[in-house]
Amino acid sequence: MAPHDGLFNASMTKGLVIGLGTAFVAPVAVSALSGLGRPMARAALKSGLVFYDKGRETLAEMGEVVDDLVAEARAELEEDRLRRGSEPEEGAGEGGAEPPPEEGGQ
Repeated sequence: MAPHDGLFNASMTKGLVIGLGTAFVAPVAVSALSGLGRPMARAALKSGLVFYDKGRETLAEMGEVVDDLVAEARAELEEDRLRRGSEPEEGAGEGGAEPPPEEGGQ
C-alpha cells in the first residue's frame, strides 16, 4: 500500500492548502467585490432605467404618429363620402325607377 499512501497524502495536502487558502481569502474577496459590485449594480440599474424611459418615449411618439395617420385616413374617408353624396349616383337616370303604368291599356 505504499504507492497509495504517497498519492493520498499529496492529494490530501493539496486539498487542505486549497481549503485553508479559500477560507482566508474568501472574506477579503467578498468584501472587495461587494465594494465594486454595488456601484456596478447601481450603474447597470441606471442604464436600464434610461433605456426604459427612452423606450417609453419612443413608443409614445409612435403612438402619436399612428393616431395622426388614423385621423387622416378617417378624414379622407369622410371627405370621399361627402363628395359621393354631392355627385349624382351612378345609373340614377337610366331606368332606376319603373315608369308609371299606362291607364286604359287593358
